[in-house]
Amino acid sequence: MPDQAPSSLPLAAATPASTGPQPMTPSEAFVETMAANGVTDIFGIMGSAFMDAMDIFAPAGIRLIPVVHEQGAGHMADGYSRVSGRHGVVIGQNGPGISNCVTAIAAAYWAHSPVVIVTPETGTMTMGLGGFQEANQLPMFEEFTKYQGHVTHPARMAEYTGRCFDRAMSEMGPTQLNIPRDYFYGEIKAEIPQPSRLDRGPGGEHSLHEAAELLAQAKFPVIISGGGVVMADAVEECKALAERLGAPVVSSYLHNDSFPASHPLWCGPLGYQGSKAAMKLIARADVVLALGSRLGPFGTLPQHGMDYWPKTAKIIQIDADHKMLGLVKKISVGICGDAKAAALALTQRLAGKTLVCDGNRGARAAEIADEKQAWEQELDNWTHETDAFSLDMIAEQEQEPGNYLHPRQVLRELEKAMPADVMVSTDIGNINSVANSYLRFDKPRSFFAAMSFGNCGYAFPTIIGAKVAAPHRPAIAYAGDGAWGMSLMETMTCVRHNIPVTAVVFHNRQWGAEKKNQVDFYNRRFVAGELDNQSFAEIGRAMGAEGIRVERLEEVGPALKKAIDLQMNHGKTTIVEIMCTRELGDPFRRDALSKPVRLLDKYKDYV
Repeated sequence: MPDQAPSSLPLAAATPASTGPQPMTPSEAFVETMAANGVTDIFGIMGSAFMDAMDIFAPAGIRLIPVVHEQGAGHMADGYSRVSGRHGVVIGQNGPGISNCVTAIAAAYWAHSPVVIVTPETGTMTMGLGGFQEANQLPMFEEFTKYQGHVTHPARMAEYTGRCFDRAMSEMGPTQLNIPRDYFYGEIKAEIPQPSRLDRGPGGEHSLHEAAELLAQAKFPVIISGGGVVMADAVEECKALAERLGAPVVSSYLHNDSFPASHPLWCGPLGYQGSKAAMKLIARADVVLALGSRLGPFGTLPQHGMDYWPKTAKIIQIDADHKMLGLVKKISVGICGDAKAAALALTQRLAGKTLVCDGNRGARAAEIADEKQAWEQELDNWTHETDAFSLDMIAEQEQEPGNYLHPRQVLRELEKAMPADVMVSTDIGNINSVANSYLRFDKPRSFFAAMSFGNCGYAFPTIIGAKVAAPHRPAIAYAGDGAWGMSLMETMTCVRHNIPVTAVVFHNRQWGAEKKNQVDFYNRRFVAGELDNQSFAEIGRAMGAEGIRVERLEEVGPALKKAIDLQMNHGKTTIVEIMCTRELGDPFRRDALSKPVRLLDKYKDYV
């Protein structure tokens, strides 16, 4: 990992908050407040706008990790916060450096990550004159931040900095600290605020009582374990509640790490390319307990030909944000509370009670085991896609030089070779989405995806940030070749700063997810979907990383194991390039497109 900052006395230790207001510069107030919030790493690209503060990062124990592109810095901050449970911090030059971060902050917003983006802006004396790198930076992030703090006077630097860090944790999402660049200079009197953290409770007594009564009368309760379970460190409490009920636990979309896959009540994820076992079991529920989940629309869409959401079940939703309760799905009971505290409170209320579901516990356990076994067998036998287009592509590529592997077989082999305690990030795209069925974890804070924002170029920089936060854990990114083209330059960040990770690149020479729509709706008229790529393994080696090209199925597992050994024991970043067929899984949204209608004669054949 990168060298730590010099071991000289941190500024925060030299100027304790208990001494009251003291003379200091605004830069010192900014840096000291970050140090008081435990900041040790910041991602970004250096710039003149904040250079006075950057000059004293090191003696405060703060390391600035330079990246290749600021979007990557934002994703790294996201990954860092999702693994550590603490703030991720990103900073850049005013104007273009800041605008480059918008996509990453949007992704962090939908992941509920406490990222603080520091946005130095044009100086106050030239603002509004159209000067160099001038931009109105607050509107850029208005939709994707929980709080925007704009420093209105240098003397308020510590106040606004502290508030942004506090609000990121209390609001569970990104905040923006906007600082006119001339406000870093001068002399002020400031007192460094100590962090303020909320102690969240289990929810209201009345709603908890109602939920407990519904669960006590349930014949087939099912628990949805959401991202709030991970954020609240509530996996053990979720397990205890599930075991009391004998309830199958399904994970909400892209939160596969919210319940241990080795547990007999684990059933896999809902949503796009999720687990059929999870879907079939929740379809039988008479009571659903959504623990720490907003029940987002994309995570409950029909899948595998099943409209599985139970239409007559009573729904109990627990979320720390009251605005999410009943927003997407009609609910019977809404509990505004912490997932950990609420799960514990419900378990205590059910202790010693005779539950209706106690009478069929054995039968339900058998159902759970049978559905899981059937799904595993189906995945074992589901070696390739069988739609007409995929079969055509498989046949065509059998005539081409080289070997091309079926993505599902590759994903199964990668699953088998996964090391213990692994962290995995996935990008958006066809093969990455299919991976949802194959990624299983026993530990929380292990799985990271772009969530509802769904942006390409997410996985690789996010896993770099995760590795910085947890250097002792194996770190793997999944990316298709299209998404990889948006992020591969951060390989240089890994090499330059000794942050070893593994990238698995599925090379199928196409924008697969969108191409599937052209197959289903546009009579295979392919526009802008083809990708003619060079070898990503060779590009990785040119950047100073290791590169492994995989063309045989039996090489997949050994290649991943070799890459992890290079990462964990030799400090090497490795690009594992897997040559895949062009077969395609189900599209993201069949309901979002319609067969085309053409009214002009010149387009009449394009239907």
